[in-house]
Amino acid sequence: MLRFKGGDFSAFEELVHRNTSKVHSLVYRFLGPGGHADDISQEVFLRIFRTAGRYQPLAKFSTWLYRIVAHLAFNVLRSRKRKRLVSLESISSEDGETFTWDIEDNRFTQPHVDLDAEELGRKVSEAVAQLPDNQRIAIILNKYENKNYEDIAEVLNISTMAVKSLLSRARGNLRIALRHYFEQG
Repeated sequence: MLRFKGGDFSAFEELVHRNTSKVHSLVYRFLGPGGHADDISQEVFLRIFRTAGRYQPLAKFSTWLYRIVAHLAFNVLRSRKRKRLVSLESISSEDGETFTWDIEDNRFTQPHVDLDAEELGRKVSEAVAQLPDNQRIAIILNKYENKNYEDIAEVLNISTMAVKSLLSRARGNLRIALRHYFEQG
């Protein structure tokens, strides 16, 4: 990065080459399918290109890179939340009454018996995708990217204790979301 900051454009090409798959994978994990991982990944490298002159090596380059990815992912997730979606399972009438339909799904009567590794992986990914944004990003950085608490704190610009709390809440939420897959019969 310092070579690129100094005007060596081939160094930028090398940065892109070295980090494209990592960035794309991370964006996909943060945003899930349909999250426009290609577009966001390109935006990450555009940000690096545009801000190269201001780059200060105060932390590892990877930490700075993860911070850019996390920031862009948060922006996308926030914009998704601004869109109003209507659930088909819960509809409010004009007088304020809410009608909810609870439909029992009997397809998985004993999921721990017939759930194979691929399906379990999908269920874990779905559960991670349902976590609040900051918990999701913290758990992905910790479990998928093998980042320690200090690195995550730098990326998210929070304290190490806040990271521990985020990860604890995320694990608790995952335990709740996945509990029926691991109950003893």
